[in-house]
Amino acid sequence: MNETEILIAKDLLKIQAVFFRPDEPFTWASGIKSPVYCDNRLTLTAPDVRNDVENGLAALIKENYPDAEVLMGTSTAGIAHAAITAHILGMPMGYVRSGAKDHGRQNRIEGKLEKGQKTVVVEDLISTGGSVIEVVDALREAGADVLGIVSIFTYGMKKGLERLEQANVKNVSLTNFDCIANVAAQTGYIKPEDVERLIAFRNNPSDESWIGK
Repeated sequence: MNETEILIAKDLLKIQAVFFRPDEPFTWASGIKSPVYCDNRLTLTAPDVRNDVENGLAALIKENYPDAEVLMGTSTAGIAHAAITAHILGMPMGYVRSGAKDHGRQNRIEGKLEKGQKTVVVEDLISTGGSVIEVVDALREAGADVLGIVSIFTYGMKKGLERLEQANVKNVSLTNFDCIANVAAQTGYIKPEDVERLIAFRNNPSDESWIGK
């Protein structure tokens, strides 16, 4: 765990953008029981945390994608982060809809995007990776040279990692599930013995044997 990962983990826990409840699991739309709830939109209403996040994303882009020419946010959660980060970096930005509009110019990509333009996708959260890869595919179809993704938080789930690898796209995140779980234990948000249960969920979300341990 590096300093940035720990800082963002503490920030997200502080505002309950990432909230652990291993003894009373949440139920996802898929029916999977989860010990964690994530809503990184809450970072937008916490100015100090928002400042850490956006400056952190800007630093990740400068370090990992120094040739980037435009940022593209995912719809809807990545739009604000892409806009603020682009402002910090003095770069153009746009966003990619989940589907094409059914009126007007029927755009899926909003904002000017030139063919061959070096593009970085800005996402708030990566779990299985499906939605962000759809965005990458849409940008590539439009002729963009997608350098990779920056995100606030990633679960590091096997399915997500495999999908990113298959799509040949790089992701760098400000923090990750393992870091937040360990910081949560160190700061008293959860019991130290819960970390193993949380990692078991992360490793195989369909296996509910961690519940009640």
